[in-house]
Amino acid sequence: MNAALFLIVGVAVLLFGYIFYGRWLAKQWGLDDSRVTPAHEMEDGKDYCPAKAPVLMGHHFSSIAGAGPINGPIQAAVFGWVPVMLWILIGGIFFGGVHDFGALFASIRNKGQSIGEVIATSIGPRAKKLFIIFAYLTLILVVAAFASIVANTFKATFTETGALDLAASAANASTAMISILFIVMAIIFGFFVYRRNAPLGVATVIGVAAIILCMVIGLNWHPIYLSGNAWMIIVGVYIAIASVTPVWILLQPRDYLSSFLLYGMMILAVIGIIGCHPTVDMPAFTGFVDTLAPTGTSLGYLFPALFVTIACGAVSGFHSLVGSGTTAKQLDRERDAKPIAYGGMLIECALALISVCTVGYIWSSYAAGETVTPTVVFATGLASMFSNIFGEATYSVVYSILILAVSAFCLTSLDTATRLARYMFQEFFVEPGKTREDLTGWKKTITQPIVATIITVVLGVALGMTGYAKIWALFGAANQLLAALGLLAVCCWLGKIGRNNKMFYIPMFFMLVVTLTSLCFTIKAQFAGIAAGGPDVVWFWVRGIIAILLVVLAIVLVVEGVRALSAQKKAKAA
Repeated sequence: MNAALFLIVGVAVLLFGYIFYGRWLAKQWGLDDSRVTPAHEMEDGKDYCPAKAPVLMGHHFSSIAGAGPINGPIQAAVFGWVPVMLWILIGGIFFGGVHDFGALFASIRNKGQSIGEVIATSIGPRAKKLFIIFAYLTLILVVAAFASIVANTFKATFTETGALDLAASAANASTAMISILFIVMAIIFGFFVYRRNAPLGVATVIGVAAIILCMVIGLNWHPIYLSGNAWMIIVGVYIAIASVTPVWILLQPRDYLSSFLLYGMMILAVIGIIGCHPTVDMPAFTGFVDTLAPTGTSLGYLFPALFVTIACGAVSGFHSLVGSGTTAKQLDRERDAKPIAYGGMLIECALALISVCTVGYIWSSYAAGETVTPTVVFATGLASMFSNIFGEATYSVVYSILILAVSAFCLTSLDTATRLARYMFQEFFVEPGKTREDLTGWKKTITQPIVATIITVVLGVALGMTGYAKIWALFGAANQLLAALGLLAVCCWLGKIGRNNKMFYIPMFFMLVVTLTSLCFTIKAQFAGIAAGGPDVVWFWVRGIIAILLVVLAIVLVVEGVRALSAQKKAKAA
């Protein structure tokens, strides 16, 4: 496989899909720029806050990307580059793009409310309650997985005697320091843009220069060396604070500036892949069962493992919660929905293709189990390509920039996921036609923003301390099942308002079969762990119960959705 040709062909296919299929979807659903969006209609300066398209694109993409389009394709590479590439392209254009675009469109036509509210209006209030429980559990898994990934990119390395290994810890300490400086700088940026009306163009130039300065400082001064668990607690405190502050203080400016890290990372990737244009020895197809298992644990059968492992690079349920939870509340005009939702999904697919190129470049090291952590594989692969072109001196700089970009995306996803989980938690206790202000007693207390956030963070961080590798399969299955339910919700809603919804049927059915199969395998694995005993038996029980609960909730929701679609068809026939 030639990495440059692989990337060029893949991006060309994605661009073709955006231009033609994206345009067709917008026409079928009736995007209308003359309609007032919820960001203007319900502006409150906190959650509902109109944002310029480039700013909102930065928030949306930074939120949905996280480590997903890097982790998933690299892990799934054990099946070969052909099935991975096919799923990224087909899944992104016909599954993920439709899912994201549809969720955002449905939300802006429902006052910027969540997919749960869309389900309430198109399927029923009981289905909404069930979906909120399902979505909340999935978001807990998102917090757990991404918090663990961030802590691992920040943590120090200690010797067997407990002494700090400075040489092995330097890169992670630099990433942690740059991330802290970046957050402070983003707050300053937001203050001047949103409270002092500084011109966005000028502020952007200064902000990008400040990012470079943060990197220079962090690479040369990084005095903080902490364990993984200490960083988990610090990350928990950070996301608890960040997720309850008004979006203009941190979420919008940080995500906007993070997008430039992304653009920089992708430019570096294109330069590295095209400039180096290596022919890599990664197999086209290795078989229907993962016998390579570089991490020591096999992914199992290609079906369903491939379609669950590659989530954010093809289709991801988390995206529907972002689109309907925060993006819809900031969308300035309806026409911005296509580039932000559909286009954002396809850019993420391009990032997934880049990830495949990186693991292919260091395939021998990956296959031997020497370099297997996905973020390290990604940074090592691209930094090695750069050093091949520009010399060894560029390796450490490019490596640090890439690790920083990945950690920035994870922090963004964490903040957004925690905010969304708080919305879901509060929404569960509010009856139709009411608001949180109408609640009384203990319901009013636990739905206070700070209380609801603390509950979410404690649950997510506690589960995350068991390690992302132990919850990634469960997170992937839950996330993909959430995508199937998101597709079902938008399908029912479009049918109710008389719009074409047939493009949802195949993706919805396929994802249901994939994820329910995967969750059955997960349940089997958890109970095998319980039978084996050991110190982790409690967490095997927790993960097993969560998996069973997700399956039950999904089946009930699907039954409710099918009934709603059947009723719509009968009404139309009558």
